[in-house]
Formats: sequence, structure tokens, C-alpha cells
Amino acid sequence: MTRTPDHPDADPSPATPTSLSAEEIASAVRSRALRAVDVVAEALDRIEQADPVLSAFIEVWADDALRRAGEVDARVEAGERLPLAGVPIGVKGRRGLGTAGPLLEAGCVAVGATSVPGPGTVWQTWGLGRHGPTVNPWRHDRTPGGSSAGSAVAVAAGLVPLATGNDGAGSVRIPAAWCGVVGLKVGNGRLPSSDRTGLMVPGVLTRRVGDAAAYWRVMSGNATAAGPGAGSGSRSVSAPTSASASTSGDQPTAVWSPDLGFDSPDPDVVAVAHAAALRLDEAGALRLTRPRTPLRLHDPAPAWLALRTPGAGSTPEVHRIRAANDSRLAALFAGTRLLLTPTAPTAPHGHEGPGERYSTALTWAFNLSGHPAISIPAGFGPDGCPVGLQLVAAHGEEALLLEVAGAAEGHLGPW
Repeated sequence: MTRTPDHPDADPSPATPTSLSAEEIASAVRSRALRAVDVVAEALDRIEQADPVLSAFIEVWADDALRRAGEVDARVEAGERLPLAGVPIGVKGRRGLGTAGPLLEAGCVAVGATSVPGPGTVWQTWGLGRHGPTVNPWRHDRTPGGSSAGSAVAVAAGLVPLATGNDGAGSVRIPAAWCGVVGLKVGNGRLPSSDRTGLMVPGVLTRRVGDAAAYWRVMSGNATAAGPGAGSGSRSVSAPTSASASTSGDQPTAVWSPDLGFDSPDPDVVAVAHAAALRLDEAGALRLTRPRTPLRLHDPAPAWLALRTPGAGSTPEVHRIRAANDSRLAALFAGTRLLLTPTAPTAPHGHEGPGERYSTALTWAFNLSGHPAISIPAGFGPDGCPVGLQLVAAHGEEALLLEVAGAAEGHLGPW
């Protein structure tokens, strides 16, 4: 996948910090080949040039970012081994800085708050930045997806190598798919979340899988195996097993499902995602298998919407859907390591809205069930916009997702 997004100065020289991954930036800053202040200054210049068109940011914190970058340089000079030294990041929304603490301690420098849907937006697939609606960097007449809209655009356009998000129904994975980047939703309860329903969990958007893995290593330093909170949607998840860290040289098995047994995704989207899955099978990154019984989940929409309705709580209908889907997913993962689907059922829609289609149709089942999932670029649809391939794994298997996604990057990328 070598196309370039349609944005100002979209193809920076390989010698510039904006073309480097977060891991490469951190390595260069630690070795003092680059200074954090220079990396951050260049990111701020890129934002100043590109953001009037893209509108990926609500706020840019230039003075504070440069001051914090100077502090990172001082820490490196004093001998600290910061895993993400000098990496400029975007944080989702004005409240995002509060959840980025471990990243800042690891040496990241927050350069601004990325756009989220504006007030009164019913469908969480737009972003509203300081310059107006957030545009998809591949086609400005299309939405980038949401609700982590600005984070996906900032990463796809090369403004920052990493941006935070959160995912309550697909809010990291959908914009990752529509903007052609990597989007990791961690398993429910693996990282702190204040969401009363337990549906919303942290996530990250990056251009390189290695950067998503670096995020996970930093953030999971305080991860627990407890449920995500005391809300009515709280779920318990199992601790990671030894198999989580490695596939032990074996091809992890995977099952393909175009529709999870209930949706009707667009044929063009299914074709691109399925072709990517077949390429990964042919390359040996995974091994596609057929389950004994095709996966047929209940449509999670009624349960998800009920849980998000104040005062509704866990109704009998919610319990029925969750129990049935949990049972079917447990049976699936007893016989395979991964589930593959298209990330979103449609291509990015225009700024006028999606009509009656749920862009969350193939993602929010895993917010209800708590499974970790990642969206990786699969290719392009006939409209020229990216299509995402979603990988879902058993509880506690974030490391497996990242390992397979990293292998996929070598066969489907560069991204």
C-alpha cells in the first residue's frame, strides 16, 4: 500500500523527522542524533501548514510542547532511558491529556488536542476542528470516521506518528480503516477507563504497527486483569496467557467472516478486506481455517444502545444478546486464534452523513464482548479511499494481535 494521502507536503524527505516512526524518533533522540525540541518544532510546522485544510486539531499547544520537549532533552542528557523520547503525539479531545500520563512520562510530547464530533452530532463519524469539519486526507469530500477523527487524520497525514483515541463502538478502528492507518482497541479492563458502561476503552492510532506495540508496552505497565469498572456494562476478562507473547513460530489460525452473521457490508469493501486476508494466508502470516459452524452473532445494536441509554442498565435483552455472543465467540476462540472481518461495512461517506447505515456494525460487538481488536490497512476501494481489515483475538491477546499485524505490515505495506 504505497499511495500517498492528498494533503499538503504529503511525501516528506526520508531524512526528516516527520517521515520517521515513533520508535525511530525515540531511538534518535536517546542517542542524541536528534533533539526532541527540533522534532517537535518540525511537527508544529507541519501542523501549521496542513491543518487549515485538514482541521485535525481543536487546539495546538506550541509553547508548552516546545518547553516539554526541552525537558525531555534534559532528561536524556541526564541519562534517562525514555522509551518514547521526543515523540510528538496528538491526544484525542481536550480531555485527552489526562489519559496520556504514561506516554508523557515515557518521553512523548503532546502537541495538541485532536478533533472529535461537534456538539449535537448524533452519528459519531465526524470531527470538528478549529478550522471547520475534519476531512479525510485521501478525499476531502469524505469523512475520516470517528469519533477519534482528528487523531486518525493527524497520523495519516504525517503530522504526528502517534495519536491517542478511545473506542466505545469502533471509534479508533473505523477512522483507522477510513484513513489508512493502524488502530488498536485494547481489551476491556486492560487499561483504566472511566466509562460507566464499560464499553469505552483506550486505543491508539499509528502509521506503523511497531509504534502501536510501543504504546501498548508503555500503557500496559499498569494494566490489570480486572473488569473495566463498576458500570452496568462492566465485564471481567482473563489475564494474558503465555501464548499471548508469541506464536512460537507457528502460523496462528484465523477464521474469516465478512458479516459476523448478521450484517450486509458493501461487496466492494468485503472484496478488498478478503483479498488482504487471503494474501496474509498465502504469505504465511496466518492460516485461514473454516470453523465447524459459521459464526453467527446476534446484532449487538439493541444491547449497545440500551447500555448507552442513561438509566436503562442491563435489561433482559442486553443480557440475552451478550450471553449468546459471548458463548459463540468463546467457542470460536477455543478452536482458532484470530477472527478476521472488514473493519467498517462501507466506504467513507460524505460530510452530509451516512444515512441509515451503522458504520459500527462490525466493530461494536467487541466492545460488548471485551475482546481486543486492531484495524490494519487492507487496500483501496473503487472510490480511492482506504479499506481496513479487522483482526480480533481472545481476551488478553493484544500481543498476538500486534505480532500478526506486524507480520501483515511486511506483506500488505508499506503503510
